[in-house]
Amino acid sequence: MRPYSSFFPPCGRVCRQFLAAPAFRGLEGVDFLPTLNIVLVEPEIPQNTGNIARTCAATGARLHLVGPMGFAIDDRKLKRAGLDYWHLLDISYYDSLSEFFEKNHGNFFFFSTKARKTHSDMSYPDNAYLVFGKETAGLPEKLLFEHPDSCVRIPMIDEARSLNLSNSVAVGVYEVLRQWGYPALSSAGRLREYDWDASPYRQL
Repeated sequence: MRPYSSFFPPCGRVCRQFLAAPAFRGLEGVDFLPTLNIVLVEPEIPQNTGNIARTCAATGARLHLVGPMGFAIDDRKLKRAGLDYWHLLDISYYDSLSEFFEKNHGNFFFFSTKARKTHSDMSYPDNAYLVFGKETAGLPEKLLFEHPDSCVRIPMIDEARSLNLSNSVAVGVYEVLRQWGYPALSSAGRLREYDWDASPYRQL
């Protein structure tokens, strides 16, 4: 089997753009760009992981995939869901959750429907890790039990079992970026055939 790096380069163009973008001003007045990490523990559905990879590529977030996974890394469905964004992705792989924790240090936030805190009530510091479990079972309860103050839930009605994994990741990612002021991200779009500033319908 080809090495992972032959499919997805470790750091693409988005990383270089992110590093070259205007600095993020930290709480102590130090200019820096914050790092956001997305962690998928034993993902099972390739389309979900592909969609999440696209979200990470579009926002400059780093993606960490923890095995065993329910699909091969060269799965067509995985690559199709990520479209042509793979070269923009900063991605790392681990054989187990223990290996992941051995190699990564920072602030971990565990997303689970079983948590008692709301995701938007948390303050996310630089180098935050948003950790998500597999589609059918979520994160191990022992892991949640050992980190009660770092477990968060995305609100939903009682009758709903859970959100789609890729949707949950998107909600979490954009809450963190909202708190950070969307550093290094473009917040203004353009029309192809018209000029926004020329519109007579603008409210001045």
